[in-house]
Amino acid sequence: MEYETNEPKHIKVRGAKVHNLKNIDVDVPLHKIVGIAGVSGSGKSSLALGVLYAEGSRRYLESLSTYTRRRMTGAAKAQVDEVLYVPAALALHQRPGIPGIRSTFGTGTELLNSLRLMYSRLASHRCPNGHYVPPTLKVAAEQEILCPECGAKVHAPSAEELAFNSQGACPKCGGTGSVRTVDLDSLVPDDSLSIDEGAVAPWNSLMWSLMTDVCREMGVRTDVPFRELTDREKEIVYHGPAEKKHIFYKAKKTNQAGELDFTYFNAVYTVENALAKVKDEKGMKRVEKFLKEDICPECGGSRLSEAARAPRLRGIGLAQACQMPLKELVDWVAGVPDSLPEEMRPMAESICESFQTVAKRLMDLGLSYLSLDRAAASLSTGERQRMQLARAVRNRTTGVLYVLDEPSIGLHPSNIVGLNAVMHDLIADGNSIILVDHDTQILSEADWLIEMGPEAGAGGGYVITQGSIPQVIAQKESMIGPFLAGTANMRIRKPIAREDIFALGKLHLSTDAIHTVKSLEIDIPKGRLTVVTGVSGSGKTTMVLESLIPGLEAKLNGEHFPAHVKSITAEGVAHVKLIDASPIGINVRSTVATYANVHDELRKIYAKTADCSAVLHLHFGRIILRLLVILGHCLKLLPRPIGNMLVGGNADKILTAKFSALAVRQKMSEHLATTCRRRTAEAACRKKQLIFRRPIFLFKRGVPKN
Repeated sequence: MEYETNEPKHIKVRGAKVHNLKNIDVDVPLHKIVGIAGVSGSGKSSLALGVLYAEGSRRYLESLSTYTRRRMTGAAKAQVDEVLYVPAALALHQRPGIPGIRSTFGTGTELLNSLRLMYSRLASHRCPNGHYVPPTLKVAAEQEILCPECGAKVHAPSAEELAFNSQGACPKCGGTGSVRTVDLDSLVPDDSLSIDEGAVAPWNSLMWSLMTDVCREMGVRTDVPFRELTDREKEIVYHGPAEKKHIFYKAKKTNQAGELDFTYFNAVYTVENALAKVKDEKGMKRVEKFLKEDICPECGGSRLSEAARAPRLRGIGLAQACQMPLKELVDWVAGVPDSLPEEMRPMAESICESFQTVAKRLMDLGLSYLSLDRAAASLSTGERQRMQLARAVRNRTTGVLYVLDEPSIGLHPSNIVGLNAVMHDLIADGNSIILVDHDTQILSEADWLIEMGPEAGAGGGYVITQGSIPQVIAQKESMIGPFLAGTANMRIRKPIAREDIFALGKLHLSTDAIHTVKSLEIDIPKGRLTVVTGVSGSGKTTMVLESLIPGLEAKLNGEHFPAHVKSITAEGVAHVKLIDASPIGINVRSTVATYANVHDELRKIYAKTADCSAVLHLHFGRIILRLLVILGHCLKLLPRPIGNMLVGGNADKILTAKFSALAVRQKMSEHLATTCRRRTAEAACRKKQLIFRRPIFLFKRGVPKN
């Protein structure tokens, strides 16, 4: 039976007032790519995320049961009069969350799930005696498998037993692929010093100073520069045995001395012992300067246990497959079914198809160069966002509103073609796309464009133009139109002549290979604006964030370079400031004013005003009065001359009250904006109670009488 439908063509937004939106009305086409453009702060994200996504996701959640909603975080209703015909919405945010240490490209895209299933069901498994059993359907059927050579029972690991986040984790590193070891170079940072002068750094901060005396009893000269010690003496310092020695100990700052027996802790064990006893972040900071991250010697960085590395498929193990770039791995997976017995091919084709479907999306988005074992924390913001996009669109949904917040971040112009293809596939499946971006190459793909403006902040929040790309270009009010048409003047200053580029000096960086980046020799001009560009995966982030900046910081702080950085020349550079895409807020109370220290300056200005001075004096007087009462002073004493009170316990009490009040007043000055409104004298006293304890214990003569 056919029904007549009046399917809506637009999402109708009426009276939107989120953030700086000025009570706007707008119709957003459905089943189209709708771009939202405008200067930064004009209200693009407020409309896309604050209204359309917020209402789409909220209404979907409200359709679920109360029991389900209680276990999900829902958004509050947007500040809008009416939103009609908004579908269920998914948002791909501009800055995906920073992944944890266990997350990799394979786990983030879930490609590793399919690959583990291949190795569990389709691989040749090893018997206890080291023989490999040919692939068999008995694994999937959970039937007993016997080795054809020795008759031993063969255990075929499940996919869960091949996971480094679970049962397949390397016991040495716990599935992280790296271990923390003692950095021998950090133990003696200055070998021109003698041990008596503090050459062995851990003994200065993590161990008693008498370890120097114990070391002397071990046969090591402690009064000569460390560099002059023999190899045997250095070996005792670093790895000497834990022997008990009888020493004569004299304190450096006092005349106290004595004899005692003490066990020798070598420099390496001193750090390891302190690390084992760390209980908080403060303790970790004392120890971590003596540690370094090394590739796990047991798993070689693969994160997998020996048993998880054993199965073989097409001649290689799971660890080797994860090291292959995605493009090569896709070709390798395509040959898996043909390498198996005929009866296993239907199952193999089904598993491989699920892998290839996800991999195709990732390759369309320009991520074919990444390997599955690549740590997710080492990926750029653009790479993580494209992972998120591929994960969101892998299911062939229909009727969903996708909100993409600046998906072109980190994309080279040549890579945007793949992103455009993904968006058109979503539209072909019956979905709708809201696209917030500044890049004209991706905005030009929009079927409809809404331009917000005309200014940022309070001067924005209006819809200044909307229509198709040709219509927007034709409107004089449009600010993005000339850029879409290619007629805008893009050059705002005259570039430096090529022969003058290095006139102010240069930075030289020399590195070994790391990730996808080969060995580099780079000269960067000083005093110039230098841009690092290249297709996605070419090594921009690796070169700047993992080589240049860590190398400069190490050079400025007198520390060792990262392992892959060979040398760096940076004459005249005193500081390095990194401005990246990570969120700047420390906690929920952080604001722009607190982060930029604007509040500190405002507090100083307000503290100098006459009104503030009066308030401070009023609170200061009340606090002194309250403290005197708390300390046992009778109010009858207040009219008495101050000279009669400055004797015995009276003096103790008054001075304690005075300095306690000064401490409170200082705290009030630092937090004037909030203190003067909500902190009472009683609360201040409670927070400062540690100041009063000692004087209170000293007051034993009681309260004076008239």
